[in-house]
Amino acid sequence: MIINLVLGLTELEHEKKVNVREAVRGIVIKKDGILLVQTNKGDYKIPGGGVKSYENHKEALSREIKEETGYRVLKFEDKIGQVIEQQIDSHEKDSYFKMISHYYLGQINDEIGEQELDNYEKEQNFTAKFVKIDQAIAQNEKVLKENHSDMNAWVYRETLVLKELAKCFVGENL
Repeated sequence: MIINLVLGLTELEHEKKVNVREAVRGIVIKKDGILLVQTNKGDYKIPGGGVKSYENHKEALSREIKEETGYRVLKFEDKIGQVIEQQIDSHEKDSYFKMISHYYLGQINDEIGEQELDNYEKEQNFTAKFVKIDQAIAQNEKVLKENHSDMNAWVYRETLVLKELAKCFVGENL
């Protein structure tokens, strides 16, 4: 796997409850760069989100890509990694929260349709863009350095993932 990271707590106490959320994220690379979603807070994120109980990863990824970017998925096959984030659960006492993000390499169609954004995504003006990886990393690092209290929680994770991708796609004009 290209990406295999554990962020936050590395060990969890076995007697405490662990609330797990599965997420999928789509890596789409074209000559113009990598498909990302930019927010009005200045950061970039890889499109994707939570897997619903009735979905498999590919179904969830197709839905999330369409909702966040407007693009329709042609195929997502190769899982290229995962990031596990573990922390004390801020919503449930004496529990942990564990987010497992699965990253898939894939393809989309060339025609962009309407986004189907959640309210918080609308508030942040999610905008799909093809961006050079180095440009996205630099912008996210700027956001991390500014460290505003309302910074999106995903910025650190996505910056690390983009750096791992940049190592693998050296010389491909990304």
